[in-house]
Amino acid sequence: MIPRLVAAELRRRLAATSAVVLLGPRQIGKTTLARDLADDWPTGATYLDLERPADVRRLSDADAYLRGQSPRLVVLDEVQRLPAITETLRGVIDDNRRTGFRNGQFLLLGSASLDLMKLSSESLAGRISFLELSGVNVDEAASSGIGMDDRWVRGGFPDALLASDDDSLRWRQDLIRSYLERDIPMFAPRIPAETLRRLWTMLAHSSGGQLNASKLAAGLGVTSPTVTRYIDLLADLALVRSLPAWHTNVGKRVTKAPKVHVRDSGLLHALLDIDSLDMLLGHPAAGASYESFAVECVIDAVGDRWQPYHYRTARGDELDLVLVRGGRPQIAVEVKRSTAPHVSAGFHRAADDLAISERYVVYPGDDTYPMSGCTVIGLRALVRSLREISARA
Repeated sequence: MIPRLVAAELRRRLAATSAVVLLGPRQIGKTTLARDLADDWPTGATYLDLERPADVRRLSDADAYLRGQSPRLVVLDEVQRLPAITETLRGVIDDNRRTGFRNGQFLLLGSASLDLMKLSSESLAGRISFLELSGVNVDEAASSGIGMDDRWVRGGFPDALLASDDDSLRWRQDLIRSYLERDIPMFAPRIPAETLRRLWTMLAHSSGGQLNASKLAAGLGVTSPTVTRYIDLLADLALVRSLPAWHTNVGKRVTKAPKVHVRDSGLLHALLDIDSLDMLLGHPAAGASYESFAVECVIDAVGDRWQPYHYRTARGDELDLVLVRGGRPQIAVEVKRSTAPHVSAGFHRAADDLAISERYVVYPGDDTYPMSGCTVIGLRALVRSLREISARA
């Protein structure tokens, strides 16, 4: 098991609110984290897996069953499979509060963020907190003896990181197949699995590129709105990230199209049949893959207190990542795969447009040094620095 830094935050939130929703893709480690927490929860805990018919039957009279668990923590895994349960939870939570059992009542685990967040926020407003579990981050990997290159090649799913080389690729390919044949049909039964696989693979080839729905639609033989709908579904399942363009209060022509990143680098490489670092470094997608990898690492480090964007002008000046807080762009990040990166004039013009003084160029080296008005810094060092900044904010 790879220890996860988010475990402490999960405990803190459960101690401070009635219910917590832990979101993340399938097999990212939600169940392992929840079971570990439940094993030593002070008031005891009950774990129910809503993919198991026997556990679902225990909720045939959900109101009576859940009330009978007080004051135990109740963990509901794969809760998106039983969305109606949120209405029951509201009544149970409120009655428990009246008896003095206010916090740490429910931990909900789910892999479909948008629908679950909508249902939960509507039914459980003021009673619930949301927390995302992303892939194993670079510090967690390092603490388990996993190097940066392996983390990039294999991605952040724990089982993919801990397996042998051959088994890791096979595991990731099986996960992709499971999503296409099992998970996605549950949420969108009319989407052809093969069409979605082709789209996902196309996005892997161009990860970090601006969305051109018309071009993708032409390649798939579908309409642009259909492509957008499919990408929204992949984003909802935390498989891709639609990174919006920053275009507020900018006095020039800028792009408004999002960039689409395949969030897990290991799945990106499995979609492209890349099975080793040597193969990756010789692949045309290496630069795009590293950009998506770095962007995801940084976004995970700053957490939900910062909003991520990209920025690009009609002239072509751009910032790979803009971190916004309080409605103001504050940090600009450029990602370079080269071990001897250079800074383009367009990067500085773009940062000047947004009045950003804190400028970083991320590269795969270990040294940190100033260059032409910005800081060149290794990915792991930047992640640590931004995590500390976010914790103080």
